[in-house]
Amino acid sequence: MELKMRKDVPVELTWDLSLIYPSEEAMLADAKKLEALSLEMEKAYKGRLSDPETINRCLDDLREVERLSDLTGGYCDLAVSVDYYDTHNMDRNERMERLRAEVASRLSFIDSEIIQQDEAVIRTAIDATQANKGYLRDILRGKPHQLQPETERVLAALGQTLAAPYNIYNSAKLADMQFDSFTVNGETFPLGYSLFEDDYEYDSRTDVRRAAFEAFSKKIRQYENVTAAAYNTQVQEEKTMATLRGFPSVFDALLFGQKVTREMYDRQIDLITEKLAPHMRKYARLLKKIHRLDKMTFADLKIAVDPDYDPRVTIEESKKYIVDGLSILGDDYVAMVKEAYEKRWVDFAKNQGKSTGGFCADIYGRNSFILLSWNDRMADVFTLAHELGHAGHDRLMGRSQSILDTHVSTYFVEAPSTMNELIMANYLLKTSDDKRFRRWVLSCMISNTYYHNFVTHLMEAAYQREVYKIVDAGGSVQAETLSRIMRETLQKFWGEDVEIDENAALTWMRQPHYYMGLYSYTYSAGLTVATQASKRIAAEGQKAVEDWKKVLAAGGTLDPVGLAALAGIDITTEAPLIDTIETIGGMIEEICALTEEMEA
Repeated sequence: MELKMRKDVPVELTWDLSLIYPSEEAMLADAKKLEALSLEMEKAYKGRLSDPETINRCLDDLREVERLSDLTGGYCDLAVSVDYYDTHNMDRNERMERLRAEVASRLSFIDSEIIQQDEAVIRTAIDATQANKGYLRDILRGKPHQLQPETERVLAALGQTLAAPYNIYNSAKLADMQFDSFTVNGETFPLGYSLFEDDYEYDSRTDVRRAAFEAFSKKIRQYENVTAAAYNTQVQEEKTMATLRGFPSVFDALLFGQKVTREMYDRQIDLITEKLAPHMRKYARLLKKIHRLDKMTFADLKIAVDPDYDPRVTIEESKKYIVDGLSILGDDYVAMVKEAYEKRWVDFAKNQGKSTGGFCADIYGRNSFILLSWNDRMADVFTLAHELGHAGHDRLMGRSQSILDTHVSTYFVEAPSTMNELIMANYLLKTSDDKRFRRWVLSCMISNTYYHNFVTHLMEAAYQREVYKIVDAGGSVQAETLSRIMRETLQKFWGEDVEIDENAALTWMRQPHYYMGLYSYTYSAGLTVATQASKRIAAEGQKAVEDWKKVLAAGGTLDPVGLAALAGIDITTEAPLIDTIETIGGMIEEICALTEEMEA
């Protein structure tokens, strides 16, 4: 079925941005307030941030700037994300990005002036505030890497320009790529980015699935050079900024903001590549056997163990699954889930020009907005539970912390979302003793939760690490280089059990995470924490649940090690990751054993 244009989508399937602003005029009024406040702050504070009282008054006003920027920027950006063909919204978003860059440039003096004060002055300011404490601590931490005030002002003014690679990538992917239909055995099938990633990759018909992959790859290959150019520009900019700020490598610069060590970063990639690969290869062999495939290709890795047992789930039916599944997190959490459905926080629609995949965007002081494309599969239930994990995190954090303390390290940010997937799966396992049902739930955990976060994103992270090594050494990357690195990365993980062809090598073109620093590896990091926390909840019950909710409320007041410790997990060692890998291996062993029993 051809995808509809956005204007033809039923409104009940779309999110309601009037929850942010009732009209564009109301948003523009706040945009004027944002600009005026920044001008007032420049006049009132520039050259005067030399004492603790003035510093904190300035940061109190900065919180309001951040709030207005979050509201106006979120409203405009979210409108674009569901329809890259809407030129009005595109233009409005560009204008808002320019305004926000101007405001950031105008107010860049704040950090520059504070950082020039004696440490004693800053620490006195820290002791005198709760709302600004974390922000001031981060200023102190970043002092060795702060540039001259005028340089910081110029860099802030260039914010929109520096974001160009990501915008170019999205424009090529979501607006320019027009996919042709493909034919299998005389039947014609429509094709699009979301149709392929949300539908055909999971299709149980081998000829259709592989033909879709071939047609999809043929189209995106036509854009490989512009995509590579955009990505190379991104990584070169990151390397330049790392050098300017005095970091020994681009890795150190990108991990600095995450507040984790290079050892913690490398551990995720190296241990999973080495120790998880044998388990996943066994899972691939099982899929090949069950589906009687002539060979296992990259296009076959997302098919279900039992496609005939994958229940169709409507949006309305998903509500009961998620409400019941997440009820362990308490009445307030369930109330948030119900509100998300009733007040249209979620954009379920499938339409042309809409962003692929899924995300959750939090608007401080309002609510979260979740984007996905609903396909009536149980996988969608897990995806929605995942994004509601972000929403629950944002709500608890937003109600407990100032806006300046809501920026959680990306190392940890996927823990609350993947935690919800595990809670859902554990809930389902308790609802039936049927072997086929149990195998189906376990295979959902492997093929959705763990495959997505511990394999797909982990392979992206391993590939990304090789790219940054080249850039760190002064080199650059082109399409041919990127395809070679991705192919070698996939071959190293899957070995002889999965055929990795030139189409699989194009996987580097498909993810936006590469424009977000070292983000891809954090999915496995977050899921490691979530796995350990969910096991603790299963063993200890309510006490562990309450500890987890304290973690969610802590926001950016703690680093990843501190957040994990609050949940009773020590991520300074490899033990949690090793145990998580063994847990995945145990699930795969049970899936294989259940399959043998059922076949017998």
